[in-house]
Amino acid sequence: MPLSLENPLVLGSASPRRREILASVRVPFVVAAADIDEAVSAGEPPDVYLRRVVQAKLEAVRTALRAPSEAILVADTSVILGTAILGKPGSTEEALSMIERLAGRTHEVHTRFAIGDARIGEPASHAETVMTRVTFRAIPAAEARAYAQGGEGRDKAGGYAVQGLGASLVSRIDGSYTNVVGLPACEVVVALRELGLWDVAAATPPQGRR
Repeated sequence: MPLSLENPLVLGSASPRRREILASVRVPFVVAAADIDEAVSAGEPPDVYLRRVVQAKLEAVRTALRAPSEAILVADTSVILGTAILGKPGSTEEALSMIERLAGRTHEVHTRFAIGDARIGEPASHAETVMTRVTFRAIPAAEARAYAQGGEGRDKAGGYAVQGLGASLVSRIDGSYTNVVGLPACEVVVALRELGLWDVAAATPPQGRR
């Protein structure tokens, strides 16, 4: 059944950025986030980590739902420098360390998303990982510390927010911008369309109206 206000997508995330991205492409949704342990296991490669965490999020939302749902969307975003996963900093000093490591270098942002129904234990109907390359300019030590102390990146993977003041640190983005923010809008809409859940035409307001 296609998504609608009466049959919305269930977004299994508390991220305000993901809510804003879905709202911007006019996909009807409700939020039903579920907490899981997002710690990286020792020696766990980034792709394995993302697959594990996203599947765990999907199962957690399925378990928490009190009513059946046609579609659940979950996602996780990782900032990857070399083979290291830079998660959310736990302190100002950790945020500063991340910014200093990223400065003057190119890193990758991987967002994996999965769409599935409410049946516990069933494979996702669609799962995909989208990668974007982000290049930071050289950042003076005082500026890096000032940014970290400002706190904008404390709840962001990699310790920065590309949609905020962190944009001033970025000299180049190769790939999806919304992927860096937290959800690749284009790929999500295409996946929903291919699953028969959403059509961009349904999101277009009637001609002459804004």
